[in-house]
Amino acid sequence: MKIHRIDHVGIVVHDLPAAKAFFLEFGLEMIGEGEVEGEWVERIIGPKEVKGEVVMLRTQDGEANIELVKFHTPSDENGIQRPLANTLGIRHIAFAVEDMEALVTKLKKNGAELIGEIQNYENAYKLCYCRGPEGIILELAERIK
Repeated sequence: MKIHRIDHVGIVVHDLPAAKAFFLEFGLEMIGEGEVEGEWVERIIGPKEVKGEVVMLRTQDGEANIELVKFHTPSDENGIQRPLANTLGIRHIAFAVEDMEALVTKLKKNGAELIGEIQNYENAYKLCYCRGPEGIILELAERIK
């Protein structure tokens, strides 16, 4: 038995067009999109009467994929959550980036917010957290040369 890599990270969203636009503007590339429904998906994820839309995106190097999912049915009664970075559970997605300051400026123009500050970690990395659409937290890491 062998595990090769993480195939993708799935993110359930309320506003699929806005989340898709955010990640495309961030720099991810479109792999594909479509609808999901029927017994096959219900048998995988559990809930019944599933109907949704899926957008698959990837990093420019093709090494990581993001799956955005909008469920029309069943819906989440809790709505969008904006947990803090220290809330238990999966909290952020980290991306290795170049030219962090320019990227943060670009993200802020598209509605993202810088959670804290850009920090120099031991002269090895610049690091920061940004909150994008629907409360999604991105960690940006730029190796200092």
